[in-house]
Amino acid sequence: MEFKDYYAVLGVERDATQEEIKRAYRKLARKYHPDVSRETDAEAQFKALGEAYEVLKDPEKRAAYDRLGGREGERFEPPPDWDAGFEFSGGGYTHGESADFSDFFETLFGRRGGRGGFSGFDAGGGFERGGRAHGQALHGEDHHAKVLIELEDAYQGATRTLSLQSAELDPQGHLRPRERTLKVRIPKGVKAGQRIRLAGQGGAGVNGAAAGDLYLEVEFRPHPRYRVDGRDVAVTLPVAPWEAALGTTLALTTPGGEVTLKVPAGAVGGRRLRLKGRGIPGTPPGDLYVELMLVTPPADNEAVAAAYRQLAEASAFDPRAELGGNGS
Repeated sequence: MEFKDYYAVLGVERDATQEEIKRAYRKLARKYHPDVSRETDAEAQFKALGEAYEVLKDPEKRAAYDRLGGREGERFEPPPDWDAGFEFSGGGYTHGESADFSDFFETLFGRRGGRGGFSGFDAGGGFERGGRAHGQALHGEDHHAKVLIELEDAYQGATRTLSLQSAELDPQGHLRPRERTLKVRIPKGVKAGQRIRLAGQGGAGVNGAAAGDLYLEVEFRPHPRYRVDGRDVAVTLPVAPWEAALGTTLALTTPGGEVTLKVPAGAVGGRRLRLKGRGIPGTPPGDLYVELMLVTPPADNEAVAAAYRQLAEASAFDPRAELGGNGS
């Protein structure tokens, strides 16, 4: 995927005001409109202009785009969770699926949902959602943001203070950042992709109407030990050769507390042991999978080296038997 420099497409500086961006788009759109332009690449240019303007005309999309950096035509992949902690309003871009925007655009902005149904937790007390009521009263827009939480919070539940960034325009039309902090209850059992609803924390209503809601889409921070798939959790556990060969019982600390793990005799590296119900809580709960990783101790002193030599003499084990002969 190639990076798109939307500022270069419109021929404006990165600190351009919204009015300057609008003027640049209108001027170039007239020049390249397929119905009137004689340029050979008018249709492609017009499409590129529409995509660039779709992002830069919206202060929120523009601010999120500005966080990325990059040069036109360079190979680009957005960093993981590049948009985490950024608050968006409304229902995403306006042209819908028929807009035929680039893969670059679709990757960054194409999955943003609008107002409507959701599957998640209500953390703020529900109320009936309304549209127009009492003349010109308008229900506030819903906002949405992706937030990163710790895996341990999904096991226990927690209350966390989260910071959300957004953007607004100053009186001169320049983009400036805005930040707010919220105290959020993380429900026990929440999993990646679920949303937490904060009633009344979205956009303000008009003429006395209720404010919109804020939906926080949950993702887990990368964990140094654990990997998550739905409600299932996996961990790699180093074991010594004698533990795998003879079997052992270990005390294993997990996000849900300490558990007893029985390693069966004759276990090999890569074997997965399942601890039923020890994944993320839920109905039903997930499982915890422990993948064994065989770790060979170094022969860094004479006693250990002698033990290895004795084992080599005592054992008829040939690790290369499948290769034919002794594999040497």
